[in-house]
Amino acid sequence: MKTALVTGAAKGIGKAIALRLARDGYSVAVHYHTSQIEAEKLVKELETFGVQAIALQADIRDSSQAENLVLTTARELGGLGVLVNNVGNYIKKPLMDLTVLDWHEMLNSNLNNTFYMCHAALPIMRHQRYGRIINLGFAGAQNLEARPHILPYTIAKTGVILLTKSIAKTEAANGITANVVSPGVIENSVSKPLELIPAGRLGSFEELADAVMYFLQPNAAYTTGQILEVAGGFNL
Repeated sequence: MKTALVTGAAKGIGKAIALRLARDGYSVAVHYHTSQIEAEKLVKELETFGVQAIALQADIRDSSQAENLVLTTARELGGLGVLVNNVGNYIKKPLMDLTVLDWHEMLNSNLNNTFYMCHAALPIMRHQRYGRIINLGFAGAQNLEARPHILPYTIAKTGVILLTKSIAKTEAANGITANVVSPGVIENSVSKPLELIPAGRLGSFEELADAVMYFLQPNAAYTTGQILEVAGGFNL
């Protein structure tokens, strides 16, 4: 089923994933929160590949808006085969400088929104007996190491991994897979510690998009609950 919804698709990694999907013949719902102009421009670009594309606005930190986004996508595109949860804000701040608002924003924009989107998409995918969920993580989040300068972000991304594995185990019999693509330091990363990257360079948007596409291949139907790091050896 070649229909996909990509959250935060107007720019950066999300845009690259949307373009890659369209090139492979997927109709794409481009989700945005505030970047309407960029989203509408991307829709026109996606349509040049001969696919249907729509731009949909939502603040998916709100569960009702997330649900409406999923239902609208399925209605407009005739189903929902692929969900890519790309949205996720980032903050780097010493532990004792964190505010309560910082804490909740990191959890809401990385973990809670991912749960809301998956929760809304799963009934549709079960009905179809087909679904592919790809959640964006963070390289090394599964290692449970202390990262006090990005604590709530790391906790949220570790939660995304556990959520993904739980969905994978629960939904495998329903034709649904759930996997994580975990970027390291990418070309648009806020922090770019090249000295910590064994590969000695930043990752590209295209490399992230290619990793997402792996999980959509027919020969990946037996691969679920896995983490694919695109990080050049970062955080190993």
